[in-house]
Amino acid sequence: MIDREKETRALNALKERYSDKFVPVQKAMKSIHRGDRIFVHTACGEPQFLLKSLAEYIENEPKAVFDAEVLQVWSLGLAPYADAKFKQNFRHNSFFIGNSTRTAVNSGLADYTPIFLSEIPSLFQTGHVAVDVALIQASCPDQHGYMSLGVSVDIVKAATEKAQTIIVQVNPRMPRVHGDGFIHISDVDYVIHHEEALLEYEDDLDNEVADKIGKYVATLIEDGNTIQVGYGCLPNAILANLKDKKHLGVHTELLGDGLVELMKSGVVDNSQKSVNRGKTIATFSMGKASTYDYLHDNPFIEFKTVDYTNDPRVIAKHDNMTAINSALEIDLTGQATAESLGKIFYSGIGGQADFMRGAILASAGKTILTIPSTAEDGTISRISPFLKAGAGVTLNRGDIHYVVTEYGIAYLHGKNIRERAMELISIAHPKFRAELIRKAKKRNLIYQDQAFIPGKAGEYPEKLETYRTTSGGLEVFIRPVKISDEPLLKDFFYSLSDASLQRRFVSERKDMPHERLQDFVVIDYTSEIILLAFSQEGETEQLVGVGQYAVIGATHTADVAFVIRDDHQELGLGRELLKYLTLLAKKQGLLGFTADVLISNARMMRLFESMGFDVQKHISDGMYEMKMTFLEKKKK
Repeated sequence: MIDREKETRALNALKERYSDKFVPVQKAMKSIHRGDRIFVHTACGEPQFLLKSLAEYIENEPKAVFDAEVLQVWSLGLAPYADAKFKQNFRHNSFFIGNSTRTAVNSGLADYTPIFLSEIPSLFQTGHVAVDVALIQASCPDQHGYMSLGVSVDIVKAATEKAQTIIVQVNPRMPRVHGDGFIHISDVDYVIHHEEALLEYEDDLDNEVADKIGKYVATLIEDGNTIQVGYGCLPNAILANLKDKKHLGVHTELLGDGLVELMKSGVVDNSQKSVNRGKTIATFSMGKASTYDYLHDNPFIEFKTVDYTNDPRVIAKHDNMTAINSALEIDLTGQATAESLGKIFYSGIGGQADFMRGAILASAGKTILTIPSTAEDGTISRISPFLKAGAGVTLNRGDIHYVVTEYGIAYLHGKNIRERAMELISIAHPKFRAELIRKAKKRNLIYQDQAFIPGKAGEYPEKLETYRTTSGGLEVFIRPVKISDEPLLKDFFYSLSDASLQRRFVSERKDMPHERLQDFVVIDYTSEIILLAFSQEGETEQLVGVGQYAVIGATHTADVAFVIRDDHQELGLGRELLKYLTLLAKKQGLLGFTADVLISNARMMRLFESMGFDVQKHISDGMYEMKMTFLEKKKK
């Protein structure tokens, strides 16, 4: 907690020593001149009282300032300089567009400078962008005269180091945050003491969608990872699903409520970080007042300048770095925009490109792009054939490993355009998938004969995913086949021995072209089930078995078949697949299974007979026609 009495004593002592700096706010405003470049503190650090006072000053003396340029990363609160009535007085230049400035930028009343956030400090340091006046907010000074820039250090530190005049709003509610964000009272020109609540930020998104995305992301985060979570409507939902993780580290740009909750619970302890071990590193914070209270004088947290936190070379030094960011739109080739909706400027490059590139360069690093499948109340797909005309490409096709929507996870790294398109279509909103298939064909992104089953029959049944342990002790993950699994199945089938292929397909044919593979990945889930079984081998999951059944309508039974990778046979996997297929078939109301089995395939026959059901078999053309009815075998 902030010690108010101690702060008051320190402030009163400094007022006596630096009496010329403590002036009425309107006197401080007179230090702003025509044509000045005015820097404003970032986001929740925005000095609201100073901006209100600036607007009042101009309204009272409209000819005092003309053509001043206002520089700011992001405004969450007041932005009088973006108001049309002040267009003769101010021209806003934004490095990141917020709600209060978006209309002004897109109507030509304000400017937008696209730039990586990590590079903005160098604009000030080199004089490429001059700063005449800095309007900032800080904590009360300590007994040594040092004030903290509090919730926003980012580019503010660099701006204050180069500003000709610094006007600081000293706010007792601003937390004192450890790290790089300190400024001494002797280095500022005017001190305006004014207490007010800091701006707060809260996400606004459909909770069900956000939670589904969060659960998928959680499966990609491993104990000991160092994470970065970007700005957007998803972070807190994602982070809420990490409560069972251990020893996470944080090196991020934005420190929000979700990360603070993980620190409070001990999930984040920074004990395994490669850099700044034991410390949470960030450059600014947006959240609730309780989050700001947690930051105050907390040695576990350090705010660094953004040219450090967002430097891809620094990020890459973190082993197991995982960058989690969001986008407005992604196309079927894997390029994404987080800054514009077609020709409309929406936000900005910000820092996600820095973190995504840094994570890719890190040892065992990975990048995750989260995106709700739709926008505008479900009327627009955020996954499109190509980005809209005029859209800025924030992340190129090589920046993204995983894409996550509420419909699943697409893995893009190392995939060709056709594979990427099918991966992304598989996680698009179901009502847009048929149209995406059609448009992808038209643009030659996928096979021209690519099949697709629209509606509920073609929707992936996620609820059927399960983990099982076989009688041989093999732990496997079993899930239904996806429309994007064609390359996976191709590799699997070609890895099988000739004998395994013949047993499965009862044929000498050994090729597995696209036309045949489609029959395995494009299925009507209401009349057919194909299950894939995966085992963990090192860092990756390997497909080791495939089981399926197809309903025979007239008899209300199903034809069943499966095949196990040669090196995983005799481990009980076939039995586990058959057990699960039987469970699903019985839930569907089916009466039993049929299968054509080579007489030489004694293993398959033994498996059928071991299930405990009534099994009948007839020989025809060198094969057993087997029928297993879901009735308990009668005891003799």
